[in-house]
Amino acid sequence: MFSFATPSVYQSSKCFVTYGVTSHLQPGQLPGKGKPWSALLAQDFIDLVLPEELLQVVKDKITGDPSRGPPVFYKVIMRLGQVLEGDFFTEYVKIGNIMMLSEGRVDSDNVFSLKEGILTMYLDKEAYERAGLVGKPHGVKGKRGSKPRWIVQFDLRDPSMLHGKKGFDRLIYACKNVLNRPLTWLFHELSKTPVPDPLSQYYPTKYTSNPMISECLSMKVPPLKPPPAIISSQNRMDLEEFVTEIYEWLSLVRLGSPRVDVDDKIDPYLSCYAVPGDMEDVRNEKLCRVSWQGFIPPQWCQQTLVDVILALPSKSWFAMSVTSFPKGIVGDSADCTILRPPNSSGEYFLWDIKKHD
Repeated sequence: MFSFATPSVYQSSKCFVTYGVTSHLQPGQLPGKGKPWSALLAQDFIDLVLPEELLQVVKDKITGDPSRGPPVFYKVIMRLGQVLEGDFFTEYVKIGNIMMLSEGRVDSDNVFSLKEGILTMYLDKEAYERAGLVGKPHGVKGKRGSKPRWIVQFDLRDPSMLHGKKGFDRLIYACKNVLNRPLTWLFHELSKTPVPDPLSQYYPTKYTSNPMISECLSMKVPPLKPPPAIISSQNRMDLEEFVTEIYEWLSLVRLGSPRVDVDDKIDPYLSCYAVPGDMEDVRNEKLCRVSWQGFIPPQWCQQTLVDVILALPSKSWFAMSVTSFPKGIVGDSADCTILRPPNSSGEYFLWDIKKHD
């Protein structure tokens, strides 16, 4: 793993690059912990980029497979206190397994998330002080123009999180008297739906993340496999240059930028970007992009990666990128990209963008 140096004291993110080999995969069985699987957590936008001739394989074995289907999530209006009461709290939080995310921006609004029983609250200074909860400062230290923010967390599956217990009653008090505004939430259930469903009383709206397919993308494709000398010598500078250029190219493909189009003829005065690699090594190729957007669980992302690896020929290349919802300013979100180079025996590159406070 390589962690590139932070070029500025004001930058609050790092890019970790991993070059490795995937373990043997079994159909229908998710791999254990470890890279690249551990990077696919709580992502909400998925882009799969691959050669055009492999699109039919993806349609037949992944997007067209009725046994797994696209991810489904719900939008519902609830107060935070309603999440912590009645059958909803018992069946979904204590016994079941759900993901929830409230509306708002972490850098300015009071935002709440619930995952694996952990309730995380991002609060402004006024709400934090009025709620009387114990938390810690949150946000980039020394950032100009930003107001103090606080983060508070509760493990709602802890045995002490019950009515009559001091810590839980303090949380309920804060929900009734301070954090009592109805909010729009995204909801996804990771376990079996209880009967009757406690969510139904809040009139949820169902959404399905159907795949969006972009075909016949004529692109300039650089060499996607590093020269053997770079790997064998472990030359950090050469490897950093290679992975940075490939990540930039993949990002432009995901954005649909004309700079990587075969027919792009922009004046170099307006854009000096060039597809990396020598002129004779850059080839024209038709690509396709399959995208999913929504409140997508990590297990679905992991299963999709497994299915892609097992479905595509071992010598073909593909890139899968996953991005989470922005947590603060526009674009401030976690992102990871996995590239399997062509003609490789399970090798992969992983770009893991981490946001730091």
